[in-house]
Amino acid sequence: MRPPEYITELAKGMTLMGHYVDVIDAWTEDGMRLGGYEYIAVASEPVSFFSGKIPAIVSKVLSAGSSLAGKKSAAFIKKSGLFSSRALSNLMKAMEKEGMMINWSDLLFNSAHAQAMGKHIGA
Repeated sequence: MRPPEYITELAKGMTLMGHYVDVIDAWTEDGMRLGGYEYIAVASEPVSFFSGKIPAIVSKVLSAGSSLAGKKSAAFIKKSGLFSSRALSNLMKAMEKEGMMINWSDLLFNSAHAQAMGKHIGA
């Protein structure tokens, strides 16, 4: 299964800035190799149009990752409902719970916006 287009465009934006990017799918991978990365960007969507919750699998994968404390990171939520900002806040809380240092967060409105945000990471 291919990742959503906004995820591939976010990764493309980071790659265009000279960063090496791996896309890890929370639905198929366990997050054990997250600790090996210098920078971790997490992108997700709210569970529904009327929800500010993030999928439980995101927290599960983050908690399975080893050595995430102190890792620089970014948090992104696809704008797809009434409570997307709340979902972003919940994503950031899940990341901070694992000790990750979030230095960039934003809502992603579409694929073009995702690529533009990817170009700002590490710039």
